[in-house]
Amino acid sequence: MHWPGTGDACSMADASHIALIRHGAYRQRAGAPSARQPYPLTDAGIAQARAGAETLSGMIADHGMQPAPIIFSSRQLRAWQTAREILTRLRELGHPVEGIEETSALAERGLGSAANLTVAEIEAILRDDPRHDPPPPGWKSDSDYRLPLEGAESLTEAGQRVARHLVDTARPGQLTIHVGHGASFRHACCHLGLIDRTEIPKLSMFHARPSLICHDSHGRWRHLAGAWKIRAPEEDPKD
Repeated sequence: MHWPGTGDACSMADASHIALIRHGAYRQRAGAPSARQPYPLTDAGIAQARAGAETLSGMIADHGMQPAPIIFSSRQLRAWQTAREILTRLRELGHPVEGIEETSALAERGLGSAANLTVAEIEAILRDDPRHDPPPPGWKSDSDYRLPLEGAESLTEAGQRVARHLVDTARPGQLTIHVGHGASFRHACCHLGLIDRTEIPKLSMFHARPSLICHDSHGRWRHLAGAWKIRAPEEDPKD
């Protein structure tokens, strides 16, 4: 899948570099939108995080980047564990990273009072509530649909939140590392102009495999390295 700006280098002197890393595989509740489930990484997820750190170390060397001392992570356990494994391995490889900062800004889309319920449970709740219409078909992956429940947000709103965080934490001359979630990262990239809105449903992210983007001195966002995972047509969208 094409990224706008692919192959265009950003000079370290005037550019902010950002690594986007989806968490590793984890023990997800069957039938539930992944959102903010509190479950840990599997053994495979831990291995993915360590391998992702080694890939990131190679990218750092290839592009002559200087990692920022703090890795940003969502507050979901799977993301924090992924960030911890990446931190440990990067330090073993000689990179001066110091710690992890958890932030709600990197969370996956919030489902509000329906958090961690299954799709069937959510649809039954709305069906039985006379105040609300049933959700439309395919609501789980509809970028603009927000559950009519307290605290819920749409995928587009989650992407705006993540995009703001990436902009606010970017530092010229440094690489900031962010461990979060696939759907909110994809929508953030759309807000930043890195992918087209029509491409979002076709894409996913590999577990713990970094993608590099940069913001240059002219205000342009560009892709440097890493690839989207192309979603099979019948694949159920996950974070």
